Amino acid sequence: MKKIEILAPAGNMESLLAGVHSGADAVYFGYGELNARRNAKNFDEDSLHEASHICKERGVKMHMTVNTMVYDREYDEVLRTLEIACRYGIDALIVQDLGVAEIVRRAAPEMKLHASTQLTVHNVSGALQAKELGFSRVVLAREMSREEIAQIKKQVEIETEVFVHGALCMCVSGQCYMSSVIGERSGNRGLCAQPCRLPFSSGRRGDNGYALSLKDLSLADRVRELAALGVDSFKIEGRMKRPEYVAAAVSQFKQALEGGQADLDLMAAVFSRSGFTKGYFEGKTGIEMFGTRQKEDVMAGQKVMKGLSDLASKDVARVGVDFDFLLRDGEPVRLTALDKEGHCAQVQGELPQKALKAPTNEELVRRSLEKTGGTFYRLDSLHTQIEDGLIYPASQLNALRRDALAQLSEQRGQIHPIPFEKVERTPQSKHQPHKFALRASVRQISQLTENLCRECELLMVPLEEILRNADKLDKAILPKIAVSLPRVVFGDDIKQLSERLKECRRLGITHLSTGNIGGVHLGKELGFTVHGEFGLNIASTGCLQEYERLGLKDCLLSFELSMARARAIGGSLPRGLLIYGKLPLMVTRNCPIRLSGCGDCKGFGTLQDRKKEVFEVRCQNRKYSEIFNSKPVYLADRMNEANDFDYGLLYFTSESAKQVDKLLLRYTQTHEPMENITRGLYYRNVK
Repeated sequence: MKKIEILAPAGNMESLLAGVHSGADAVYFGYGELNARRNAKNFDEDSLHEASHICKERGVKMHMTVNTMVYDREYDEVLRTLEIACRYGIDALIVQDLGVAEIVRRAAPEMKLHASTQLTVHNVSGALQAKELGFSRVVLAREMSREEIAQIKKQVEIETEVFVHGALCMCVSGQCYMSSVIGERSGNRGLCAQPCRLPFSSGRRGDNGYALSLKDLSLADRVRELAALGVDSFKIEGRMKRPEYVAAAVSQFKQALEGGQADLDLMAAVFSRSGFTKGYFEGKTGIEMFGTRQKEDVMAGQKVMKGLSDLASKDVARVGVDFDFLLRDGEPVRLTALDKEGHCAQVQGELPQKALKAPTNEELVRRSLEKTGGTFYRLDSLHTQIEDGLIYPASQLNALRRDALAQLSEQRGQIHPIPFEKVERTPQSKHQPHKFALRASVRQISQLTENLCRECELLMVPLEEILRNADKLDKAILPKIAVSLPRVVFGDDIKQLSERLKECRRLGITHLSTGNIGGVHLGKELGFTVHGEFGLNIASTGCLQEYERLGLKDCLLSFELSMARARAIGGSLPRGLLIYGKLPLMVTRNCPIRLSGCGDCKGFGTLQDRKKEVFEVRCQNRKYSEIFNSKPVYLADRMNEANDFDYGLLYFTSESAKQVDKLLLRYTQTHEPMENITRGLYYRNVK
């Protein structure tokens, strides 16, 4: 079985030490503000210097998270963070924002890039696009099954990092906007308030009142299957967890990889939500995956913390050493220590004495040199040259061993900076928009009214809806239609979508709309004119320019932006705003309204939160569900503020044809106010 990396979370120095001491091969952590766990203690430069020395000594890799979407004003902070990462020899950066990745490629081309799970890579096309962008590894979405992981491993030559233990988000990573819309704290900016752990009820059978709270994941008893898939790294979630949690998870996965059996009861006692789930990995979603933190879960943890605290504080022997010992009459005793990376330390002792009784032999030397307990070293081999009749005290042998290993540690702990060159931001003039136009996104063909088709320059229609109603489509509007890809397509999306997209081409449709990096790649490969949706999370000039380089014709900016931040984005690529519609707060693979199975479900339901707000839930062909905000964004009475953009998107979900026309009239003629609406996040300060 190939060597698989155990990757441990490090929200602070204590957790980093716990992971390292327990046998982790790598740790991941945040520095400063540009990381997806801004509420963790994280690291400053002093603690990072210490951590780097500790990890380098032990051969533990360090992955720094720069995995949030960034704003233009944070360009200098990105550079400072990258410079620090290079200074301390960080092994890889975990990145979400393509603009950040582009800065890294220019300023530090030797720095490895890992595509964060926040980039929502969950299919073959996404992995192919990540590879083309220079990422050496993709952190795959947590919702993927065994078979879907295998499809990527078989078709894309790129390292894969898979979540094997820890919390599961209800929403696919990178696509959750609930925290920002409800509480102005963005998950895409590292400040998720975890509203999904609060009460939400569907009123359906099996609902425990927490319809968005999943159990934690653990695949500790599936390591052989994961290894057979060719997975490169086992990622343990938990940068907000205590050191004992890290020690338990790392030690048990290490034990499992070495052929033993992981103690799932121990891991559950440390932290779980009514136990663990393997539902996504096994392809079995449903009620069994849901759970909350119970009093019993908390009490169980108190019984095991002391032992785990001891485990977290003691080094595991991980660095093998070859010793060479020389004992000759009339010469100072010499001990040489050599590790597998070629570091070499040599120390000398006093002259040996003539033995009056038991002379020093190889067995006595071995006993002293094996005493590496409490350190991260172990004796791998011993070569001795010992003349007969000489003695060298064990106490002095022990001192030689300590001195040799100290020298070796000093060499191993040296930090080798990565070349870094400060690059200036490419000057960008203010965007000059074209004449403002309207576009519409519909869920059903029946919403394509005559008025809508006339007033809008482009009409986004779901792929399945086009193919189901191909014979009903007016040929006159086909040039205006953009086939809208599903928001998530797990596994081999090329096999699932290519033929159906080619059928759209045969119908005369040449435009494609997507909110996923994999969809951008697939659309480009099939020759479509590709338009970007909100799911790409474009929030800066750098990110926008990267998607332009990938072939986007235009893009919808992130609706988490304020109006002022959206206006400030430069570059020449045409861009738009979502100006009407119920914001999609989550896209979920596990349906929150049919926990006991689909049955006769019509694909629609509602959730109610603790404040009695009602949220629509709509299913997409039993593949995934979307949860929508209770009130629609409405800007018809403030359309003069959209003049700095190229288009506005009317995002229709449950509206009837009559309602579509009524709303269209407001946006094109009357511009009157409307009640029971929201302005979204355009006039709020999302953190």
